[in-house]
Amino acid sequence: MAAAPEPPAAAIDPDDGGERPEERRTLWAVLLLNAAIAGGFFASGIFADSSALVANGVDNTADVAVYAISLAALTRGDQWKARAAKASGVMLLLFAIAIPIDVGRRYIMGSEPIGATMMIISAVAAVVNYICLRLLQRLEKPDVNVRAAKTFSFNDFVSNGGILVAGALVLWLGSNLPDLLVGLATAGIAIKGAVEILRDAHGEEKSSNGGSI
Repeated sequence: MAAAPEPPAAAIDPDDGGERPEERRTLWAVLLLNAAIAGGFFASGIFADSSALVANGVDNTADVAVYAISLAALTRGDQWKARAAKASGVMLLLFAIAIPIDVGRRYIMGSEPIGATMMIISAVAAVVNYICLRLLQRLEKPDVNVRAAKTFSFNDFVSNGGILVAGALVLWLGSNLPDLLVGLATAGIAIKGAVEILRDAHGEEKSSNGGSI
């Protein structure tokens, strides 16, 4: 009697919380790139006395934490992923609250941002964030955490453009106001991104529970 053929190995469904090597590699890549950018923003922000650079350093530090959460959630179920995305959104909101405090301190005590340094660092960061965004866009069937990561990278890219413009205005006007305004704008962008992430995570959690939330 012929032996029954062995059933084919089950393919991993990318939506069932199984291992996704490409997604894991991509998240590790953007995590490390954002860690490098955060360090550059903090160092240059302190050197250039720039609220906008420091704000983006805090932003990218929050991004690193979010990517770490996303990596932890990668092989979990849909509910776990949705909750991880919610944690990412809350973290981004907390970061956004800290920025106006720094801006207010610099407005009251005064600051002398270096426009040229702001422009150089923001241009380098924009290139790196564009690379991160392209890496994330290449992933097929992104889960809620990868979609959150895309939101972070896009927000960072927009913020980098704002710093570039602010640096040019600081050089032209000899004033710290453009730097402070971009710091506040970064907080606004972060709040908008956090709301989008929380809304997406809530919809994902509701869907995984059969619409019972």
